Amino acid sequence: MLYHFSEDPSINLFKPRHSAAFPSLRPVVWAIDQEHALHYYFPRDCPRVIYWKGEHTEEEDSARFFGETSTDKIIVIENSWLERIRSTNLYIYTFNSKSFELFDEAKTAGYYLSFEEVVPLNVEPAGDLMEKIVNANVELRFTPDLYPIRNRVLSSSLNFSIIRFRNAARMKEG
Repeated sequence: MLYHFSEDPSINLFKPRHSAAFPSLRPVVWAIDQEHALHYYFPRDCPRVIYWKGEHTEEEDSARFFGETSTDKIIVIENSWLERIRSTNLYIYTFNSKSFELFDEAKTAGYYLSFEEVVPLNVEPAGDLMEKIVNANVELRFTPDLYPIRNRVLSSSLNFSIIRFRNAARMKEG
Protein backbone atom coordinates (compact mmCIF):
# COMPACT_ATOMS: atom_id res chain seq x y z
CA MET A 1 0.00 0.00 0.00
CA LEU A 2 0.98 3.60 -0.62
CA TYR A 3 -0.32 6.76 1.03
CA HIS A 4 -1.13 10.38 0.36
CA PHE A 5 -1.76 12.96 3.08
CA SER A 6 -4.15 15.88 2.67
CA GLU A 7 -6.10 18.39 4.70
CA ASP A 8 -9.01 17.80 2.29
CA PRO A 9 -11.11 14.72 3.20
CA SER A 10 -13.22 14.78 0.02
CA ILE A 11 -10.86 13.82 -2.83
CA ASN A 12 -12.49 11.05 -4.86
CA LEU A 13 -10.02 11.08 -7.74
CA PHE A 14 -6.37 12.14 -7.77
CA LYS A 15 -5.42 13.65 -11.10
CA PRO A 16 -1.78 14.04 -12.16
CA ARG A 17 -0.45 17.54 -11.48
CA HIS A 18 2.78 19.43 -12.09
CA SER A 19 5.21 19.54 -9.20
CA ALA A 20 6.75 22.83 -8.06
CA ALA A 21 9.69 20.89 -6.64
CA PHE A 22 10.31 19.03 -9.92
CA PRO A 23 9.24 21.42 -12.71
CA SER A 24 10.70 19.29 -15.51
CA LEU A 25 8.65 16.26 -14.46
CA ARG A 26 5.43 15.66 -16.35
CA PRO A 27 2.21 15.74 -14.24
CA VAL A 28 2.01 12.99 -11.62
CA VAL A 29 0.15 11.76 -8.57
CA TRP A 30 2.52 11.48 -5.60
CA ALA A 31 2.44 8.80 -2.92
CA ILE A 32 4.65 7.70 -0.03
CA ASP A 33 5.46 4.26 1.32
CA GLN A 34 4.67 3.07 4.86
CA GLU A 35 8.25 3.42 6.06
CA HIS A 36 8.32 7.15 5.28
CA ALA A 37 4.68 8.04 5.95
CA LEU A 38 5.67 9.65 9.26
CA HIS A 39 7.32 12.44 7.26
CA TYR A 40 3.84 13.62 6.28
CA TYR A 41 2.12 13.87 9.67
CA PHE A 42 2.40 17.64 9.34
CA PRO A 43 0.35 20.43 7.76
CA ARG A 44 0.98 20.38 4.01
CA ASP A 45 3.02 23.58 3.86
CA CYS A 46 5.09 22.95 6.99
CA PRO A 47 8.81 23.06 6.13
CA ARG A 48 10.79 20.27 7.74
CA VAL A 49 14.19 18.67 7.71
CA ILE A 50 14.21 14.95 8.44
CA TYR A 51 17.41 12.98 8.74
CA TRP A 52 18.39 9.48 9.77
CA LYS A 53 21.25 7.04 9.83
CA GLY A 54 21.63 5.10 6.62
CA GLU A 55 23.73 2.38 5.12
CA HIS A 56 26.41 4.89 4.06
CA THR A 57 26.35 7.15 7.12
CA GLU A 58 29.88 7.77 8.32
CA GLU A 59 30.67 7.24 12.00
CA GLU A 60 31.68 10.88 12.38
CA ASP A 61 28.27 12.07 11.14
CA SER A 62 26.49 9.54 13.31
CA ALA A 63 28.31 10.85 16.38
CA ARG A 64 27.85 14.51 15.41
CA PHE A 65 24.11 14.31 14.69
CA PHE A 66 23.00 11.48 17.02
CA GLY A 67 25.55 11.53 19.84
CA GLU A 68 23.06 12.84 22.39
CA THR A 69 19.99 10.82 21.46
CA SER A 70 18.91 7.18 21.36
CA THR A 71 16.83 7.53 18.21
CA ASP A 72 17.92 6.92 14.62
CA LYS A 73 15.67 9.61 13.06
CA ILE A 74 15.26 13.30 13.84
CA ILE A 75 12.61 15.67 12.48
CA VAL A 76 13.24 19.41 12.77
CA ILE A 77 10.54 22.03 12.22
CA GLU A 78 10.23 25.74 12.87
CA ASN A 79 8.83 26.92 16.21
CA SER A 80 6.06 28.84 14.48
CA TRP A 81 4.46 25.60 13.21
CA LEU A 82 3.69 24.04 16.60
CA GLU A 83 0.15 25.38 16.93
CA ARG A 84 -0.66 24.56 13.31
CA ILE A 85 0.45 20.97 13.87
CA ARG A 86 -1.80 20.77 16.92
CA SER A 87 -4.81 22.21 15.11
CA THR A 88 -4.56 20.67 11.62
CA ASN A 89 -7.02 17.97 10.61
CA LEU A 90 -5.12 15.67 8.32
CA TYR A 91 -6.45 12.74 6.28
CA ILE A 92 -4.64 9.66 5.06
CA TYR A 93 -5.52 8.34 1.63
CA THR A 94 -4.58 4.74 0.84
CA PHE A 95 -3.68 3.73 -2.72
CA ASN A 96 -3.13 0.42 -4.42
CA SER A 97 0.51 0.52 -5.54
CA LYS A 98 -0.20 -1.10 -8.95
CA SER A 99 -0.07 2.08 -11.07
CA PHE A 100 2.87 3.64 -9.15
CA GLU A 101 6.58 3.47 -9.73
CA LEU A 102 9.46 4.30 -7.41
CA PHE A 103 10.64 7.86 -7.97
CA ASP A 104 13.38 7.96 -5.40
CA GLU A 105 16.26 6.14 -7.09
CA ALA A 106 18.39 6.21 -3.94
CA LYS A 107 15.47 4.51 -2.15
CA THR A 108 15.86 6.72 0.90
CA ALA A 109 12.77 8.96 0.81
CA GLY A 110 10.00 6.53 -0.20
CA TYR A 111 8.48 8.60 -3.01
CA TYR A 112 6.30 6.94 -5.62
CA LEU A 113 4.47 8.46 -8.56
CA SER A 114 1.76 7.59 -11.03
CA PHE A 115 1.18 9.21 -14.40
CA GLU A 116 -2.45 8.03 -14.32
CA GLU A 117 -5.49 9.18 -12.39
CA VAL A 118 -5.79 7.32 -9.09
CA VAL A 119 -8.92 6.42 -7.12
CA PRO A 120 -8.15 6.07 -3.42
CA LEU A 121 -9.04 2.79 -1.73
CA ASN A 122 -9.72 4.48 1.59
CA VAL A 123 -9.53 7.79 3.42
CA GLU A 124 -9.38 8.20 7.17
CA PRO A 125 -8.54 10.93 9.68
CA ALA A 126 -4.93 10.83 10.87
CA GLY A 127 -5.94 11.80 14.41
CA ASP A 128 -3.65 13.62 16.83
CA LEU A 129 -0.57 14.48 14.75
CA MET A 130 1.69 15.26 17.71
CA GLU A 131 0.80 11.95 19.30
CA LYS A 132 1.55 10.07 16.07
CA ILE A 133 4.92 11.79 15.72
CA VAL A 134 6.14 11.40 19.30
CA ASN A 135 5.03 7.75 19.44
CA ALA A 136 7.04 6.86 16.32
CA ASN A 137 10.43 6.49 18.03
CA VAL A 138 11.79 9.68 16.48
CA GLU A 139 13.03 12.87 18.01
CA LEU A 140 11.04 15.99 17.13
CA ARG A 141 13.01 19.21 17.42
CA PHE A 142 11.91 22.80 17.10
CA THR A 143 14.07 25.68 15.91
CA PRO A 144 13.49 29.29 14.90
CA ASP A 145 15.57 28.79 11.72
CA LEU A 146 15.80 25.62 9.58
CA TYR A 147 18.61 26.87 7.34
CA PRO A 148 21.56 25.93 9.59
CA ILE A 149 20.41 22.33 10.13
CA ARG A 150 19.49 21.91 6.46
CA ASN A 151 22.95 23.08 5.41
CA ARG A 152 24.68 20.73 7.87
CA VAL A 153 22.54 17.76 6.80
CA LEU A 154 23.14 18.42 3.08
CA SER A 155 26.91 18.34 3.63
CA SER A 156 26.76 15.10 5.65
CA SER A 157 26.55 11.41 4.80
CA LEU A 158 23.11 11.07 6.41
CA ASN A 159 19.94 9.99 4.64
CA PHE A 160 17.47 12.86 4.59
CA SER A 161 14.22 14.26 3.32
CA ILE A 162 13.75 18.03 3.15
CA ILE A 163 10.10 18.88 2.61
CA ARG A 164 8.46 22.21 1.70
CA PHE A 165 11.67 24.09 2.42
CA ARG A 166 10.56 26.93 0.15
CA ASN A 167 8.21 27.85 3.03
CA ALA A 168 10.99 28.14 5.59
CA ALA A 169 11.33 31.50 7.30
CA ARG A 170 14.79 32.98 6.90
CA MET A 171 15.97 34.52 10.14
CA LYS A 172 17.67 37.88 9.86
CA GLU A 173 21.42 37.77 10.24
CA GLY A 174 22.35 39.49 13.50
